[in-house]
Amino acid sequence: MAKRRKATKQAATPQIGWEAFAAMSREALRPAGKRAAKSLRKRDKRPAAPKGTTSVEQATSQALRLGRKQAAWIVEQRKGKLAQRARAVVSAGKGPARKKSARRIKKTVAAAKAPALQAAASRGVLVAEGDSWFDYPFYDVLHELDDALGWDVETVAHRGDSVESMAYDGGQLEDFVRAIERVVRRGQVPHAILLSGGGNDVAGDQFAMLLNHRSSPMFGLNPAIADGVLATRIRVAYTTVLSAVTTACENLLGARVPILLHGYDYPVPDGRGFLGGWGPLPGPWLEPGFREKGYDDLAERTGITRDLIDRFYAMLNEVTALPAFAHVSIVDVRGALSIDLANDRYKDWWGNEMHPTFKGFRKVADLFDAKL
Repeated sequence: MAKRRKATKQAATPQIGWEAFAAMSREALRPAGKRAAKSLRKRDKRPAAPKGTTSVEQATSQALRLGRKQAAWIVEQRKGKLAQRARAVVSAGKGPARKKSARRIKKTVAAAKAPALQAAASRGVLVAEGDSWFDYPFYDVLHELDDALGWDVETVAHRGDSVESMAYDGGQLEDFVRAIERVVRRGQVPHAILLSGGGNDVAGDQFAMLLNHRSSPMFGLNPAIADGVLATRIRVAYTTVLSAVTTACENLLGARVPILLHGYDYPVPDGRGFLGGWGPLPGPWLEPGFREKGYDDLAERTGITRDLIDRFYAMLNEVTALPAFAHVSIVDVRGALSIDLANDRYKDWWGNEMHPTFKGFRKVADLFDAKL
């Protein structure tokens, strides 16, 4: 009896957000036949090894379905929060405190001389999800699209995020839905959705795994591992993200919104991190892996990362060729930033191994703007 009461109590404990999201996602991936098989195994009390599909085509189909399920689930969960918000707005709009607040705001705006309050013109609204190319200290692609090119940007980008975390953790998707809700409340429709991701899935501690040792007869990028990461893992995650973002827009706006994504430019693995990468500062992300595998020539390293970026774009082209993503376009930024090693000319464009300088980010923003 004690065990039964304990089990009942545990089952009644509500799941927190990420647990519920994960449970929903895993349930969406399990066909009815496998649910029955799980029930039989449970009665048999013999554990089975977890196993997903090994077919990229089947995984792509499941990722499309999973993204739709995720977006629909998030939108449904948000309904309660929106009702709560509406009640708070109505409550705050009553009584003398509201009238006093309205008079104060009106007086402040009338007296304001700041250009930011006077300039109401905008070329449109962009909603962005992504990593550090959209969320970098002091300047990034989104800052330039906003400040220099006149777009209003709603962003949920977070430096350090991988495409896998965007696809399966749920937090950034919920933030994305919340951003769309803010745009809708203003009576606007996003001109486009911008997406940046994938760099954190390959760079960093795991990067060395992509390389064969320089002293090996098969030195260079390991094609089997690179394809496993890019053409399978990241491809399926990207498919899930794009499906979820597309469905969220359809549910909230009643229509699809154009999506723009990119695959980075060719980096120079020179060992520079953020502000040098000293101490707790991030980076470097590529040079340690090259050093571990015996590569000491910068030109040779740069050639390998060029191959990796080209493979990344090949994967993106396969994803965007799917009929479900006719509204998705790639902003190809390859060659926008110099990789001229002579006299360190590339440093005018690259602030470190993974991120452009201010000048470089502006060049990338111009390419996005041209596509928009």
